[in-house]
Amino acid sequence: MPFPFSTIDEGVQQIRSGATTCRATVEQSIETINAGDGLIHAFISVDAGRAIERAAELDALSQAEKARMPLLGMPVAVKDNICTRGQRTTCASKMLEHFVPPYDATVVESLHNAGAVIVGKTNMDEFAMGSSNETSYFGGTRNPRDVTRTPGGSSGGSAAAVAAGFVAAALGSDTGGSIRQPCGHCGVVGLTPTYGMVSRYGLVAFASSLDQIGPIVSNVRDAGRMLSVISGADARDATCAGKPFTATDDIYKNDIAGLRIGLPREYFGGGLSDEVRRPIEKLTERLRDRGAVLLEVSLPTLRYAIAAYYIMCTAEASSNLARYDGVRYGFRSPQRSLPELYRETRRQGFGAEVKRRIMLGTYVLSHGYYDAYYLKAAKVRTLIRNDFNDAFGSCDLIMSPVAPTCAFKIGEKSDDPLQMYLTDIYTVSASLAGIPGLSVPCGAAGVLPVGVQFMAPQWREDVLLKAGYAVECLGGG
Repeated sequence: MPFPFSTIDEGVQQIRSGATTCRATVEQSIETINAGDGLIHAFISVDAGRAIERAAELDALSQAEKARMPLLGMPVAVKDNICTRGQRTTCASKMLEHFVPPYDATVVESLHNAGAVIVGKTNMDEFAMGSSNETSYFGGTRNPRDVTRTPGGSSGGSAAAVAAGFVAAALGSDTGGSIRQPCGHCGVVGLTPTYGMVSRYGLVAFASSLDQIGPIVSNVRDAGRMLSVISGADARDATCAGKPFTATDDIYKNDIAGLRIGLPREYFGGGLSDEVRRPIEKLTERLRDRGAVLLEVSLPTLRYAIAAYYIMCTAEASSNLARYDGVRYGFRSPQRSLPELYRETRRQGFGAEVKRRIMLGTYVLSHGYYDAYYLKAAKVRTLIRNDFNDAFGSCDLIMSPVAPTCAFKIGEKSDDPLQMYLTDIYTVSASLAGIPGLSVPCGAAGVLPVGVQFMAPQWREDVLLKAGYAVECLGGG
């Protein structure tokens, strides 16, 4: 039996009323994982003993203490690049296969304080580098909607865990679409907040100017609740803006009359499959019937977004991953000389995709190429941000596909890195601009979900949730 409550609010109310307990809820989650995850492989590790012990502690609290916990007893999964004290954080890599952090990430502390119970760490592309969850050292994840297909990536394990009904919610990380794209493929809701809204302290870095933690849930209202819990100030993260989000009931009135939704012409041209185009066009008409104002906008620098993104993220990755040298922590190759230690540790400890990105990043940062590649990409990033600002002058938010196609077959793109990178073509631009994005199911092509993406100006997650809730009330389009 999958997770028993339709929303987090319903589950929390059931526990507070005494209709069920935190322990019973968590035990059911673990039983469901044990029964179904052998096929899906959404988790790298599950800590049933600690989760049940934590649930029992919550049950022992007073009613007044329980009333202050917005996630009371809710089983939550955490992507395995987010540090959890005393529990392995592997980044799905041999390099960190046995790494146990001595501290919790800020978002994990926030979950604990809100009464959540972390049941396990979810599978992912190695060091969050991938779009299909196939680069994990521990083996890939399968899409619960069709197990012959990928769940997307790099937060594919978190999206699959929610889609399969294993947990009430999960945390993912998003660098260029790694929350939104797998949520689109798995038919769940994923929110990438404005860069700086959620602390990155305790998130293992991939590309520091792009990485952001966000919630993955089954419905839009739960996304708002989760964001309210994990957002806010943190002195340990210099990039954290200290702007907490509070979800209010006004967001969920299902009233979008007069809401101006921009449709960028560049997102609906060649390369978009008919299986994705048709549900979004149908949704467009239904939103117009509800009173929304649909208008065409232009983001002319979109065609440069993939190139700029992969230059910038690989450059930052090559710098961030230099710390994994076999000397301080992580995997260490048994070599005697220092040059051999460095070389063999990184050769054996990293997978092919991670090594590919390190080499690309090192190249674009090397002498003679920095100005030609990295500096130019940084300038394009500014142009992309300016394009979004111009578009938001005439609309409240922008609507687009999440991905060019539905979930693709396992192994279909793994031998063609460029085709794999192009699956992020509709999501990387928002990441480069640092604006929030929301993926919501809007239809299906057979059994395969189709996701729609909403993007809004910085700090306007309320507008995203308002539009996403309207789509949800339409029955997903």
